[in-house]
Amino acid sequence: MVPVPESASMEGLNANLLEQCNSYGSHKMAGREYTVEVLHETEKDHLLPMPKAIFSNLQTLTGKVDKYATVIIDKNRYSVPTSYAGQKVSVLLGVDTVDIFAKSRQLASHKRLYGKNKWQLNPDHYLDLLIQRPMAFNSARPIRQCRESWPEALRQFLKRLCHVHGETRGIKDFISVLMLYRDFPASEVEAAVELALENNLSSSHGVLHLLIYANDKIRTTAPLDGWESLPTPDIDQYGQLGGVQ
Repeated sequence: MVPVPESASMEGLNANLLEQCNSYGSHKMAGREYTVEVLHETEKDHLLPMPKAIFSNLQTLTGKVDKYATVIIDKNRYSVPTSYAGQKVSVLLGVDTVDIFAKSRQLASHKRLYGKNKWQLNPDHYLDLLIQRPMAFNSARPIRQCRESWPEALRQFLKRLCHVHGETRGIKDFISVLMLYRDFPASEVEAAVELALENNLSSSHGVLHLLIYANDKIRTTAPLDGWESLPTPDIDQYGQLGGVQ
């Protein structure tokens, strides 16, 4: 296609192509009496029917997870959880997606890269390893790539944890905070971290507590109608036990 179309997504590209195809129907080719749309209508009965099955543009590949917990696909690297290093995997390669499986379990789903020697890393794939080696946290490639997009609250909370607990324990506790993204929406985790900063909390357990209970309504017990209150206790009788006066 000239010029080469540009689009931010495949959906946008397909919509643009469909619009151009529809508008081309009013075009009249050189040497033809009728427009493209009219000629197409007369030709319809001679065309093959549309296939019943949708055409698949997925390519099935196999690969092996290397020591970096990545799979090399079309000269680029895609991460999987570190526990799968050394294992064989299957890959469904689409136009804009890369899905990686170990047997029937999906390990990762990435946006496809084009070019050579590029890395598509999911930081969560490396957290279980980094929590065992916290001093490698700051130099780890997946962390260096993603920390530029961290909200300011995460940066400040990491500093607080390291200041309160020391660098090693602080980083380990901060990794536990990052693991909360597995079970809670990103917006809720970040809101809980901000609330933890406001309330001078300095642990991942405090953030987890806020995530679990922040949205809970205060529960109160209604009094039971018709039940008499217990009498006021008489503590004078304790004086009869004796002892030092």
